[in-house]
Amino acid sequence: MDKGWGTNFVAFGFVGGSYLLQGEVANAVRSAGLFALSGSVTNQLAIHMLFEKVPFLYGSGIILDRFESIREALKTLIMEQFFSTEKIEAFVQSQEHAINLAPVIEQTDFTPAYDALVLSVMESPLGGMLGMFGGEALIGKLKEPFLTKIKLSTIEISQSDSFISALNTHMHEESGTLTQTIGEIVELRLAELTPLMVKEMLHGLMKEHLGWLVVWGGVFGAAIGLVSSLLI
Repeated sequence: MDKGWGTNFVAFGFVGGSYLLQGEVANAVRSAGLFALSGSVTNQLAIHMLFEKVPFLYGSGIILDRFESIREALKTLIMEQFFSTEKIEAFVQSQEHAINLAPVIEQTDFTPAYDALVLSVMESPLGGMLGMFGGEALIGKLKEPFLTKIKLSTIEISQSDSFISALNTHMHEESGTLTQTIGEIVELRLAELTPLMVKEMLHGLMKEHLGWLVVWGGVFGAAIGLVSSLLI
């Protein structure tokens, strides 16, 4: 059973049970039940008014009425808390010494570079002379050593201080552009949200947690009612 309705039934039970009692005890139980019922019903109605329009109650249905503001607030929250320029800069700085391109280079196929080299050699004046000794077949023996060497050389370049410095500088310069791009993506995604989607999303989340407001409204109402009956 829903926590809110459960609290209402318990409070109503106290009110009904009080008529089976007599004297001051009956008055105390009845007062506690009525105050508890008042507190729980009031809080339950307030939660309901967040999502639904209630006739003659000004301010009800605020989630739907303020949909645009809520959507804009969501965008601001996402960008400021997760994708601000400062946070992207901090992430880039934290990754400066962790950049390792060696695994990427190892998996890269450098065959096109070798083919370009062979083509350049064969089209050069030296190509005619090499053709007399086997041409491309002769150069083909150099393929594996060439690919191994160029991979090692590329890895060495990627690990050099000058290369890492240039890469980090580029990443810092692009962080502002990256923030703008992310902002545009977030805005496009939020534009797909409808008032009903926002209502359902927030209702499911808030119903679970705000249900305790109804419970505590009933508990504090009962306490106030009990104290009031004892003071009168």
